[in-house]
Amino acid sequence: MSYPFKPDPRLDLVLERVVDAPRELLWRAWTKPEHVKQWFTPKPWLITDCEIDLKPGGLFRTRMQSPDGKEVNDRHCCYLDIVPNERLVWTDALLPGYRPSGEPFITAVISLQPDGRGTRYTATAIHRDEATRNNHEEMGFFDGWGTVADQLAAYVKTI
Repeated sequence: MSYPFKPDPRLDLVLERVVDAPRELLWRAWTKPEHVKQWFTPKPWLITDCEIDLKPGGLFRTRMQSPDGKEVNDRHCCYLDIVPNERLVWTDALLPGYRPSGEPFITAVISLQPDGRGTRYTATAIHRDEATRNNHEEMGFFDGWGTVADQLAAYVKTI
């Protein structure tokens, strides 16, 4: 199984890569703050802080810094589903403890499936409506998330 649902192209954006690394390494890179800070935003942007409480209802938080040094994003998300080495689902529609947030944008699904000697890495951004999905695509979803996937693939070779 690669997804708990079938992506809807009207509402969801999907990025796939085959990464030349075992999925256990990608899982580690996604679930440890010291690793997330190394690859999670397209350079020269930085992740200056990351908190992970890896449990359903737990916190996934990252703080980003622009190339000119401005803190621009401090996103708090809630984990919904965690299947070690296989699937990670979180949303910014909820805060930790399943509390509703005021600014929902996406629910993200990261799927890691064996593919030959590597891993099929699938990142899905689920949106509440077509306008939000289209806005995310126009913001550069494929370039941004693609760059981050490439950075992840390169980074896991160093851990």
